[in-house]
Amino acid sequence: MESDALTWGDKLILRGLSFHGFHGVRPEERNLGQKFLVDIDAWLDLKEAGKSDHLTHTVSYTDIYDIAKEVLEGSPYNLLESVVQKIAITTLSKHKEISAVRVKVGKPHVAVWGPVDYLGVEILRRRSDLSE
Repeated sequence: MESDALTWGDKLILRGLSFHGFHGVRPEERNLGQKFLVDIDAWLDLKEAGKSDHLTHTVSYTDIYDIAKEVLEGSPYNLLESVVQKIAITTLSKHKEISAVRVKVGKPHVAVWGPVDYLGVEILRRRSDLSE
């Protein structure tokens, strides 16, 4: 059975983040780089923040944005699976109040025959995944 936090509940939403990075297995991906699109959901209890109107009772969107930026614009990975894993685990590790995180990274410019919006990877990681 799915955790309640993953079917309902409070979450921070980051949509349409865009970064230029050098991830991929092809030489041109490593040399020229490309655009990456990122969406992130982070589940946490926002009741206290809603009552108090204080940033100290939540996680700043910019903290999560900065994690994604550091990973996407940082050292290259071969696979998007590794990129999304790094963003998810770093987010959970740095912010203990987050119970689960969903990270989606897409590549809008890929070498395929035919039109696409993007190809990508999406993962969901729970706090319990940190101990595995």
